[in-house]
Amino acid sequence: MLIWFVVAYLLVSIGIGLVAATRVHNTKDYAVAGRHLPLPVVMATVFATWFGAEAVFGVSATFVQEGLNGVVADPFGSSMCLIIAGFFFSTQLYKLNIITLGDFYRMRYNRTVEVLTTIAIVVSYLGWVAAQIKALGLIFNMITHGAISEEMGMIIGTAIVLTYTTLGGMLSVAVLDFVQMIVVIGGLLYIGSIVSGMTGGVAPVIEHARAAGKLDFFPKGSDIWVWITFLGGWVTMMLGSIPQQDVFQRITSAKSAKIALWGSVLGASVYFCFTFVPMFIAYSATLIDPVVFGKLVQEDSQRVLPTLVLTHTPLLAQAIFFGAVLSAIMSCSSATLLAPSVSFAENIVKAYVPNMSDAAFLRVMRICLIGFALCVLLYALNSDLTIFGMVESAYKITLAGAFIPLVFGAFWKHSTSQGAMFAIIGGIGSWLIIELSLGEASLIPPQLIGLAVSTAGMIIGSLLPQRIGVVYIHEN
Repeated sequence: MLIWFVVAYLLVSIGIGLVAATRVHNTKDYAVAGRHLPLPVVMATVFATWFGAEAVFGVSATFVQEGLNGVVADPFGSSMCLIIAGFFFSTQLYKLNIITLGDFYRMRYNRTVEVLTTIAIVVSYLGWVAAQIKALGLIFNMITHGAISEEMGMIIGTAIVLTYTTLGGMLSVAVLDFVQMIVVIGGLLYIGSIVSGMTGGVAPVIEHARAAGKLDFFPKGSDIWVWITFLGGWVTMMLGSIPQQDVFQRITSAKSAKIALWGSVLGASVYFCFTFVPMFIAYSATLIDPVVFGKLVQEDSQRVLPTLVLTHTPLLAQAIFFGAVLSAIMSCSSATLLAPSVSFAENIVKAYVPNMSDAAFLRVMRICLIGFALCVLLYALNSDLTIFGMVESAYKITLAGAFIPLVFGAFWKHSTSQGAMFAIIGGIGSWLIIELSLGEASLIPPQLIGLAVSTAGMIIGSLLPQRIGVVYIHEN
């Protein structure tokens, strides 16, 4: 019965996406939903930006092991990212009427900066999208009790998400996000109420977590390097996620700059508050059956939450839970597949065939989407990283190479194409050198070193005599 419910839910989701796809007539519809989304839909799609495999499985598993100190990147850093991005995109970029962030880099600097930053942004999505695909594989494996392997589950999940995203683009994503947010919130709150009944309420769980030190947010002691590592995780997600195409697409799909701003703030606020629900459910498992779940925490903490639902809740609750989780993961993975594909098509492919018709360019976007999905699937099948690890490492390259040119380009009139080149090459180069040579042995997180070098490169490169042409931004 559970399997058939999941199948029916997937078919309904695909159907909704395909119906929305019939309204896609041009590249603007496909990339930014025609820029006519109302506030409730913008809020839902911003919420769905982050609420996927990471929030349900990754964050909850990490909280059970490490407490709040371990989840500083998400939800604390990620929700702040959405608020900052909302203010930034709505006030600085919305009026430009552009499709991708790469367009901004080209208009503000030059073609080379556009290509380099676009490549960095596209590469960063490999880890994020792979985390969603890995979670889909885990779900299919668990609900079929091993009949479908995790690897086959990843392939099936990729095919499902690819179907409606390829046809409907951002319009299908936005419509499904709105529907799936309702399912996610209602479903997980229902599961939370069942679990709280098993633990004697919410208070005992919170008290147990407090006594175990799981609610300690800041690092203990005065060791400066521990604090730097702590801040590094926070900053990586908070700032490194700002130069991201999916965040940009969702916010700028609004029908006005005001809706873009408030949709982002409200979506981020709902996300931050609601992420604690799966944390609560997963930690409750350690009280309900300390022996079984204590062992599972050590072996594979990502399985704590779904195992609790499968073994301690009625069939209806299981169906609602997995429907909610599938909603979260599919809405997140569809947009994060779409974003890098649109960026690659717009900012790299299009330059080589500048006279393409709009219909031909729409086909190119869809081909790029399929190609990127295959790359993500291969990465997910061959990576040993956890879901949380994939997401946490995804935004280091954009923090080191794309963040400074974006922010300085918007707020510092003296920034130049030469400064941007120094920032990109210096930031990514220094990050890679430290990451590959020292890795976790580095006292300072490598991506923070990259950020510092990128900042210095932008300032020095912009103030030195110019050898690279400068292109100042203009409004369309």
